[in-house]
Amino acid sequence: MRTKPVSPPTRLYSLWGTVTDVAPGMLKVAGVSELAGVGNEILIQKPGETIHGEILSVSAESVTALLFSPCDTIRIGDTVEIEQEARIEPGDHWLGHVINYRGEIAGGDPSTAPIKSSIRRLHAPALPPHARRRLGPRLATGWMVTDTLLPICRGQRLGLFAGSGIGKSTFLGSLATGLEADRVVIALIGERGREVNEFVQHTLTPEMRKRTVVVTATASESPGAKKRAANCAIATAEHFRDQGLNVLFLFDSITRLAEAHRETALLAGEVPALNAFPPSTVRVVAELAERAGPGTEGKGDITAVFSVLVAGSDLEEPVADMIRGMLDGHIILARPIAERGRFPAIDVLRSVSRCLPHAATAEENDLLKEYRRMIALYEEVAPMLRANLYEFGKDLNSDRAIALFQALDTFVATRCADGIEVSFNTLREVLGVGEPPAAQPAGAAAAKR
Repeated sequence: MRTKPVSPPTRLYSLWGTVTDVAPGMLKVAGVSELAGVGNEILIQKPGETIHGEILSVSAESVTALLFSPCDTIRIGDTVEIEQEARIEPGDHWLGHVINYRGEIAGGDPSTAPIKSSIRRLHAPALPPHARRRLGPRLATGWMVTDTLLPICRGQRLGLFAGSGIGKSTFLGSLATGLEADRVVIALIGERGREVNEFVQHTLTPEMRKRTVVVTATASESPGAKKRAANCAIATAEHFRDQGLNVLFLFDSITRLAEAHRETALLAGEVPALNAFPPSTVRVVAELAERAGPGTEGKGDITAVFSVLVAGSDLEEPVADMIRGMLDGHIILARPIAERGRFPAIDVLRSVSRCLPHAATAEENDLLKEYRRMIALYEEVAPMLRANLYEFGKDLNSDRAIALFQALDTFVATRCADGIEVSFNTLREVLGVGEPPAAQPAGAAAAKR
């Protein structure tokens, strides 16, 4: 082990070790075990490039490091510099830019002068639960279905569950432009490189980009880079939250993070469990989800939507089942609905927002129950309708459900830029009920909270 003095206040010394083993995606470094720690960064200088990594485990003989860069140029005996725990410097100078996993501006306007901001740890603990506020008021979302049937409150954490090709990313992008927020942080983890540029240039409007930070690690990057990008994104959201701002955090997708962790954990020697996901996957996903949510007094909130790519549209598969229990609600996109051409393909009966019933008035909750009752009745008689076996006039409730179904289905696919009250008024019209009681207008319960 060698130490090299450097000038304070950054650090009191540099730590250097030697490569002893190299494997795809990881290496071992000897001579640093006494002073290195899990989460410390490593650097290997090569002609024309710098190879980055992060320490996964420490033993008496060596440390095991996860690489963020290809390892084909690394040789036994190469010198490795061990740095302090990974940190980033987020701030308003990141707005409108694409940020890579190292917290470096990779897109946007390069003429913008960087402004130093607070230094944040990537692996910070969640806020203490006893110090957090309750969920805030309902947020206008730009869609009638999420203004009413599946409301999103400030500080809530929802999962967006879908198989591939059902419109998950498109719906997530619409929430980015429709949900109320002071700042928006978008994590694109494991997505195709083409989709990143398309999302930034076409999904986000120029006005939206002025208050948005996009953090990305594409599908071709290493699992370590994907995990680090995820932590970089949530640390950025925490920075804006601590400034007292209300942050919208969109994460696409948390399944790719779980898969990246599976790869790194297996490399580190962890025992695989169901579907080869190691037991620590639950902890890694929970730590990320818990860092979002309501803030403490005097700070803002992080409202989060995590997309979950469901393998084979099976909601009981390990990652989907695990994540569903951690969040404050889930929105399910169903393939049969997408195949008949209705987008977003939200399955209302299988979706739930756990801010209800407290986020709505008694009259609004009655409307929501009636909507779900009508949809459930229609789905019961739909097979008989398709087989031409249904007899009208024998069950008036079922007759009403059939008559209303087209309007109820269209309601889910209707955008609304005029707020929650307009969405509820439209729902009343669809169901054929009167105006809200004057003593308790729409949104009163949320305002009291």
